[in-house]
Amino acid sequence: QPHLVESGGNWVQPGGSLRLSCATSGFSLGDYAIAWFRQAPGKEREGVSCISGTGYTTNYAASVNGRFTISKDYVQNTVYLQLNSLRPEDTATYFCAAVAQKRFCEIRPVYPYWGQGTQVTVSS
Repeated sequence: QPHLVESGGNWVQPGGSLRLSCATSGFSLGDYAIAWFRQAPGKEREGVSCISGTGYTTNYAASVNGRFTISKDYVQNTVYLQLNSLRPEDTATYFCAAVAQKRFCEIRPVYPYWGQGTQVTVSS
């Protein structure tokens, strides 16, 4: 059974940076696409970024493109999301999710396996 655990969330001032981690177990990272989603209080869950199982394909939401970077470490079985130039509107709980697809990468909530989330708060 795939297992995902997010970490790295914190409070940060606008313009700051964070690196979120999604530690995975129970499956081969090369065989699964991983996506990051976020949900702010009172808002719907929003797709942020994804990376295919092969690692060759990545996608980003328009709101984070150029500021966030997704990457994966096959040795550590971990997927990272680097958050730069953070804004107050980036405040949310961030979740990682997985689906058994090597070449798939879409930031739609079609992923069956989810972590519990990590909180990111951007404020002065």
